[in-house]
Amino acid sequence: MPDTRPSATIDRKLLELLVCPLTKDRLELDEEKNELVSRSAGLAYPIRDGIPIMLPSEARPLDDDDKATPKAGA
Repeated sequence: MPDTRPSATIDRKLLELLVCPLTKDRLELDEEKNELVSRSAGLAYPIRDGIPIMLPSEARPLDDDDKATPKAGA
């Protein structure tokens, strides 16, 4: 079951530096789901306790709803 507790916010400067480990493209912050989204890879990387988990094995595949709408804060 996913952890729905709010976690610490990710630093915006860090977000500007992070890229998808697979595609090297920019990531979008989905604050609602607490994830970093790589649309080009079709993956969402979780943020746990304010730390982005940038392992493809830990990422979840984006569903059609995720792919259709960019999130605010990106």
